[in-house]
Amino acid sequence: MRIIIIILLFTAISSLTNCASGYKMIAPISINYVSTNETDNVKLEYKYDLLDKKYAKKELKKGVKLVAIKITNNSDKDLMFGRDATLTYENGTEIFVIENDKVFKTLKQSAASYLWYLLLTPTNLYTIDSNGRQTSTTPIGLIIGPGLAGVNMIAAHSANKKFKTEMLEYNINGSIIKKGETKYGLIGIRAYSFDSLKLKIE
Repeated sequence: MRIIIIILLFTAISSLTNCASGYKMIAPISINYVSTNETDNVKLEYKYDLLDKKYAKKELKKGVKLVAIKITNNSDKDLMFGRDATLTYENGTEIFVIENDKVFKTLKQSAASYLWYLLLTPTNLYTIDSNGRQTSTTPIGLIIGPGLAGVNMIAAHSANKKFKTEMLEYNINGSIIKKGETKYGLIGIRAYSFDSLKLKIE
């Protein structure tokens, strides 16, 4: 009886702590940006700390920061982000902006990782009478194992799909920012800290 309770407790705790995360849309166009820097009449606004749950953990583990940026071109010429307008840290060190597709692949949830729930498939629930004799066996693992695996894999896939869609929609790498125009983007940079960013205009 004690073994059954331990197994059920383990299952409950695992379900609560290791379940798939949803994805909360970032929507860079609606963010309240607090960090601002201006270079040669081109204004940069940006925000770190956009992801939560499993995505935030992956961000920390992989050393990749997702940053929302807003660039307002008040200069007298069109600019291409990544060529005419590049990012640097406050000390002038140039920042390598990772391709959005690579950022997605680095930070996405692994749906296959939830297959470990299938290890719960052999779990049985035993009924014991007042004399301590086993009277029946219920194979609850046939529902719990595949059920938890399936639900979490579907949830992870759905969250990843939303994440990928937003990364594609706000891919600013190589895009033209016309004079007088404001553009929004999501970029990934190699960083473990939240250092100040600025634009370098060529």
